[in-house]
Amino acid sequence: MLEYRMKNTDDLKKIQELFDAGIHLGHKKNRVHPKAKKYIYKMEKGVSIIDLTKTLEQIRDAQKFLNEAFKKNSTVLVVATKKIGSDIAAEMCEKIGIPYVTTKWMPGLLTNFDTIMKNVKRLKELKEEKETGAWNKLVKHERTKLDKQISKLQKFYGGIINLNKIPDVLFILDTKQENNAITEAIQTKTQVVAIIDTNSNPDEVKYPIMANDDSQTAVEYLLHELIGQVKIKKSN
Repeated sequence: MLEYRMKNTDDLKKIQELFDAGIHLGHKKNRVHPKAKKYIYKMEKGVSIIDLTKTLEQIRDAQKFLNEAFKKNSTVLVVATKKIGSDIAAEMCEKIGIPYVTTKWMPGLLTNFDTIMKNVKRLKELKEEKETGAWNKLVKHERTKLDKQISKLQKFYGGIINLNKIPDVLFILDTKQENNAITEAIQTKTQVVAIIDTNSNPDEVKYPIMANDDSQTAVEYLLHELIGQVKIKKSN
């Protein structure tokens, strides 16, 4: 393990976990964002090595903020359309009951919320009609057509079907991937917690977590630490 600066034994243990998950591996030197340099420990064979002592501090700051947000019943929306994190994010959010976007960020979700919610309302109506037997009087091809509508709407809006208001907080995996979400968050002054790699600008968000966002192991670890643990703490 790299010789990172340690404060105590607990820090050492957590740093080792971050290291084992591959969270320290950033991008090559020519892809490093100038404002990310302050979070880099050193360059090794042309690859940026993230300072995990700083990442650990960021994780703890984000955990504290998210815990407070949940205690106040704030709405946190998880945005993770990146392939390596989308499935685990959706599974986790479904399990603990928070809204999520893991297929595609729908333009206007923050800036034109009421319009986007019309599609969500339609999805709810179709599901209710099907469940209550309202389709029974329809011929087969009509039911098939409506089923296709549900599938299409579910794909894009299923994760926000219980979202009743503009979210108070966005939790984002990879701000470069979710640039549209970041733009809308800035416009609406929505708080953002984000996992950010060394190729992105950490100053775009209030709670950045500098980490390798190209590794499934790293992403899963961080999702569990930042989302899973928050809900567990809230329920205790």
